[in-house]
Amino acid sequence: MSQGLNAVVIRSHPWVEPLHVVAGLGGGDGVLALLSDGGPGGRWSHVGAEPDRVSVGSVNEAAPFEVLRDPAFGPGTVGLAAYDAGARPATGRREAVWPDLMLARYPALLSFDHHGRSVHVIGQGVTQADAEAAAVRAEDWLGGARRPDLRPAPAETFEAEVSEGGYQDAVADVVSRIAAGELFQANIARAWSGVLKPDADPFDVFLRLQQGRASPFGAYWRIGGRALASNSPELFLAFDAATGRIEARPIKGTRPRAADPVQDAAQAADLLASAKDRAENLMIVDLMRNDLARASLPGSVRVETLFAVESHPTVHHLVSTVTARAARGVTPADLLEATFPPGSITGAPKHQAMKVIAGHEPPRGPWCGSLFLIEADGGLTASVLIRTASFELTDSGWRYRTLAGAGIVADSDPEAECAETDAKISALRDALIAGLA
Repeated sequence: MSQGLNAVVIRSHPWVEPLHVVAGLGGGDGVLALLSDGGPGGRWSHVGAEPDRVSVGSVNEAAPFEVLRDPAFGPGTVGLAAYDAGARPATGRREAVWPDLMLARYPALLSFDHHGRSVHVIGQGVTQADAEAAAVRAEDWLGGARRPDLRPAPAETFEAEVSEGGYQDAVADVVSRIAAGELFQANIARAWSGVLKPDADPFDVFLRLQQGRASPFGAYWRIGGRALASNSPELFLAFDAATGRIEARPIKGTRPRAADPVQDAAQAADLLASAKDRAENLMIVDLMRNDLARASLPGSVRVETLFAVESHPTVHHLVSTVTARAARGVTPADLLEATFPPGSITGAPKHQAMKVIAGHEPPRGPWCGSLFLIEADGGLTASVLIRTASFELTDSGWRYRTLAGAGIVADSDPEAECAETDAKISALRDALIAGLA
């Protein structure tokens, strides 16, 4: 085991817009932005830079989050778990398109309380002097805050990897497998990929995503030649280490927003009344109840909210809230190992759904994995990496890949499911290739 950061300094600072602080830092190696829209589903934003410890690589399938039990990756650690690492027990080894697990420790971090309109300046270190120095570095970032410069469309291309017809054929196959009793639901995705212009980088995509499309779990993170830009609305896990409360908020059910308020309200009402979408959501709620029970006190799992409509800039979603009380001694590593990958983007039964997904899709990489933060008290906040693009720096520049999926059930219509993926990818497509409004 390695040495943790046991000395901590926390100072309060007047409110500064977190996006402006990120813009001042730029999108260089090590820059981290976990940005909330400040709504009920996302109170906190976090900004960091200059990680002092980084780990990138494969994991042991029997204990994929074992490294989080090392004190060196305690509070202030950010991690990205790729979907394929969690799916491997069902799919076997496949082509590696992204590291299983990326971790970085941030001794200096800014945490923004949108509800309290204040900033917590956090410094950690082996000694108190180290922690003070880290807090000073973080405080300096506030002084560099500026409004972001929005640049033209950063992507040269946006190409579907599979045709609409090919995707619809995959949906039809899954429907037939469901009818045969092989499974109840599987989340099947479409992928798009391309290259950025020579003068563009992933940070440009992130800044454009933040304009009028902010979400509860927006994110930018760059480690070396890999970067991530996310506009996720979905909470995978929240763990309060002080109280033991665990919360998951799976999303299942989607309708596109409409410009006309009357039509938009009708779309939301149609989603809420849809028997198909309710059934789809309920299956995943049951799956999440089962997953959470593996790390919780017996009898403590509850469904607090069932079938709530949440409205985001481009879509309405059907969201449920499942809670539990952690068993004695449970850590973020235990909780992630009990539940990863997220049930909402696999299906039911989970193991069989992942096998079916692998039959129709190449490896997903970070998409539908999770981006998480180990918090100051040892708690955890983890998002589901939907509405997410991953980037890799090659000799010819930045390449990207992004996906959108739909939950396929017995009465799914292939054309309608394809249209749902179009609605879900619209914000990222606009951020990559559309002109500025």
